[in-house]
Amino acid sequence: MNETIGNKIKGLREMAGLNQVQIAHFLNVDQSTISKCEKGERQFQVDQLELLGSLFGCALTDLVKRELEVKPLRIAFRADAIGNEDLMAIADIHKLALNLTEMRNLLQRAAVEG
Repeated sequence: MNETIGNKIKGLREMAGLNQVQIAHFLNVDQSTISKCEKGERQFQVDQLELLGSLFGCALTDLVKRELEVKPLRIAFRADAIGNEDLMAIADIHKLALNLTEMRNLLQRAAVEG
């Protein structure tokens, strides 16, 4: 199935248990912007996609591929409400994990080629 980026973001958002208002606050935009982007009426900006990729544990390249081939990283919380600071911390943790994975891949390629 050929998914739009908006559909992918919606699916990732729902799997993470987040609503459009939380994502809007995280990206510093209106909730209506998130709704329009998810419906394909508007496009996410590249910097927004990078932030969302970090939040959901997906590389930007995975978000723009025809089909999302990765499963997002998961973090469990024991809190009633997840605030913007929490989302920023999650994004930072996921970014570190993605960078670690990429570094391991580069080292493996270098060992095979070297």
